[in-house]
Amino acid sequence: MNKTRITKSLRRYPAALNVKEVSEILRVSTKTVYKMIDSGSFPAVKVGRENRVAKSRLINYLVSGNHADSNSRKILSKQS
Repeated sequence: MNKTRITKSLRRYPAALNVKEVSEILRVSTKTVYKMIDSGSFPAVKVGRENRVAKSRLINYLVSGNHADSNSRKILSKQS
């Protein structure tokens, strides 16, 4: 999917997404999103008690295609 299609499909979401919204978009659990944020593979900003992710960063993350192998790198580094 290209950037234009992704942007169009996410137009109903606000510019700053909470963890639940990110998990809905990525179709993963909120626990997985928190792990991604904690590992630094996903940029987020703490607002009060909640993490917020810029929708533009999420779009770039999806377009880049690096998300498929980022998990494998983390698993491999844990096994070492």
